[in-house]
Amino acid sequence: MALSQTQFQAIMDSYARIRHTNQMEHQRRKEEIYDAIPEIRAIDEKIAHISIEAAKYQLFHPDTDGRSALRSEIYELSMEKVNLLAVHHYPTDYLDDIYQCPDCRDTGYIGQEKCHCFQQHILDVLYDQSNLRELVRTENFRHFRLDYYSERPEREGCPSPRENMREILARCRRFIDTFEAVPGDNLLISGNTGVGKTFLANCIAAELLEKGHSVIYMTAHQFFSELADYTFRRNQGNSDTLTFLLNCDLLIIDDLGTELNNGFINSQLFLCINERILHKKSTIISTNLSLKQLSQAYTERISSRFIESYEYFHIYGEDIRIKKAVSSLD
Repeated sequence: MALSQTQFQAIMDSYARIRHTNQMEHQRRKEEIYDAIPEIRAIDEKIAHISIEAAKYQLFHPDTDGRSALRSEIYELSMEKVNLLAVHHYPTDYLDDIYQCPDCRDTGYIGQEKCHCFQQHILDVLYDQSNLRELVRTENFRHFRLDYYSERPEREGCPSPRENMREILARCRRFIDTFEAVPGDNLLISGNTGVGKTFLANCIAAELLEKGHSVIYMTAHQFFSELADYTFRRNQGNSDTLTFLLNCDLLIIDDLGTELNNGFINSQLFLCINERILHKKSTIISTNLSLKQLSQAYTERISSRFIESYEYFHIYGEDIRIKKAVSSLD
């Protein structure tokens, strides 16, 4: 999940363009106001003169506080500007500096830390790189077909695959609808290969991406590979990896159980899902394993988190990929 130097520079260049555009707009507004309200030009010139005098005073009298009267005068002049703008039907903040992100003032950094807007830029780059944005154009609820699921129950007394899927879709809709109001809900989706687990997870990702949420999708193999790279190759351009995985709005881990399991896998999986639970960040995990198989494959601490903090869906039915392949031959 590391950015290349070229990608990093592209993000910094985008900030430079934003600052230039906003500075040009700020200058245009100032010229507009100076023409429409000449008194404001005079006020700005007076404020500039007083500011220079205040700086000189501080330089030659560092141990005194004679600047307070000058600051008071600048404040009164600033309020006079605000009143003039209002009288002439302009917004009172019309001459304020313009920022797309006021938190970092379009620099990308707050102190030494990357701003939240910079983190979003990185996610956008990674998504373009992973092609997920292109994928969710086709794998979304508009293209979800219930007719791939049989109406015939597989066992007496159990819902048919279609009835079961219809209920799961309703619960997924509730997950999306309450995503902001009730943060931190998690889903565990199990089922055999080809029943639509990944497609369903991508449908949820598509909805939340459209709402502006940060979503990271990874197969289990990619997920643990990134964590291993972060753990054993620290400072190799991957310092943000753990931050992304722990703090994105939604993390999707697909096909859990297909990776080679060991102590490292168990410790890293527990770290990630536990931290996300504590910080009310949602996670969706899909797996071919049943709850019983998960409890056998992973530590008790992990299986207990699944039971306590995840809503469990079990999808069953025929392999949809095979059905699609057969239908394409007809």
